[in-house]
Amino acid sequence: MVSSKVRLSITKDWLPRYTGMEIDEFGDYVLLTNFSDYVIRFSEMFDCEIKGIGRPMQAATNSEGLSIVNFGIGSPNAAIIMDLLTARDPKGVLFLGKCGGLKESSEIGNLILPIAAIRGEGTSDYYYPP
Repeated sequence: MVSSKVRLSITKDWLPRYTGMEIDEFGDYVLLTNFSDYVIRFSEMFDCEIKGIGRPMQAATNSEGLSIVNFGIGSPNAAIIMDLLTARDPKGVLFLGKCGGLKESSEIGNLILPIAAIRGEGTSDYYYPP
């Protein structure tokens, strides 16, 4: 088992390595997505630079201290970015993405607040028991 001190040291090294953005460049609030277009739109909307082009995860922070990170695809990557964000310890993190199995009454633009997830890939068992 890795100690919390060692884990924090690793995340402080890996967050910039994966995103191309230094820890102090991350804002207090982070949007997570697995769509690169969201990061591009964010950058254009807030006139901020996208960091990490050519790296596993691209990121940007606006002048108000809101960051966005494209973590790629899959629950393992989602778990990795959540683990790496402990190096910054943000006040809030919100995932922007898609949700399966929605009701027929759902329309494009509706806010969906998932309260459960289908798991079974095994990776998340490390973070939360089955």
